[in-house]
Amino acid sequence: MPELIRHFLQLLFRYSTKYVIVYLMRKTERQKLATFMKALGHPVRVQIIEILSRDGSCISGDLSSQLPVAASTTSQHLSILKDAGLVSGTIDGPRRCYCANKPALEEARQLLSGLHGSC
Repeated sequence: MPELIRHFLQLLFRYSTKYVIVYLMRKTERQKLATFMKALGHPVRVQIIEILSRDGSCISGDLSSQLPVAASTTSQHLSILKDAGLVSGTIDGPRRCYCANKPALEEARQLLSGLHGSC
């Protein structure tokens, strides 16, 4: 009898540990997807991603001229996208060069497509 109980407890621990790991992974994925979607929750930010994906990289001043908002507002939108990891930027003297973070955009696409199967 003690052998049976020990075996049962081992199985219970093994499967409950897997459940906790899967739950935490899903929770992490949900949080990451929410961060991406929040960052993309404004039409100007979506437009910024479109421009950077199309052009490869852009100087913030050049980017501002392509958007229907002021340069300071463009800077705020870029900061939000950068904080979410969707855009990366480098400083070259007085210029700031931004580019789309393609691996992060692909991750966002995969996380979003994962919602399709859950309905």
